[in-house]
Amino acid sequence: MAKSKLKLILASASPRRRELIGHLKLPFEVIALSVPEYSEATDPVQHAKDIAEVKGLAVVEKLLNQRASEAFMIVSADTIVVSDGKIYNKPSNRDEARKFLTDLSGRTHSVFTAVSLSLLASGKVHRHSFVDESKVTFDKISDVLMELYLDTGDSLDKAGAYGIQGPSLTFISRVDGSYSNVVGFPLSRFVNESQEFLNQHFPGVSSWPSLF
Repeated sequence: MAKSKLKLILASASPRRRELIGHLKLPFEVIALSVPEYSEATDPVQHAKDIAEVKGLAVVEKLLNQRASEAFMIVSADTIVVSDGKIYNKPSNRDEARKFLTDLSGRTHSVFTAVSLSLLASGKVHRHSFVDESKVTFDKISDVLMELYLDTGDSLDKAGAYGIQGPSLTFISRVDGSYSNVVGFPLSRFVNESQEFLNQHFPGVSSWPSLF
């Protein structure tokens, strides 16, 4: 594939992912489309990968139809919380958020973020996905602390009913693995995976950010 200037597309409306990818100081555009976030996979890793890929492919199709003459790398992601094999997505209301947090209280769970990369150039699509895992340990959440946290509304738009960068830090005692992965985007892993992925298609490029 000939070297050409790429446009970086973030296929996510998440302000947290936008902030994290912004740390790279690369120009990027946000295109977030509403797609059904559904997977038949029972394996958590495959479940997250399926949803991340669906989000990315929806944007790929849009760009193929509307901006086929340009070249892009589309980045999409999905984050899930898993405990004892059960997947905890975003709660639908306060009561469900309370139930999720009660289940996780005093225990260690896994956070998986799947990231899908789609390179679109000359009408061809090349794809690569990876999944990062972090372990998060909660202290026992008292009834008072539980209600104080739920009052913030912080839990309602986040997998597992909590966001690590907010007031939930009052009951998070330990994180093993990437902090940014728990936020929703494993930034350092993304840097390394992007370098390897783009080197396959742009050999000789020593620094992948120079492609953008």
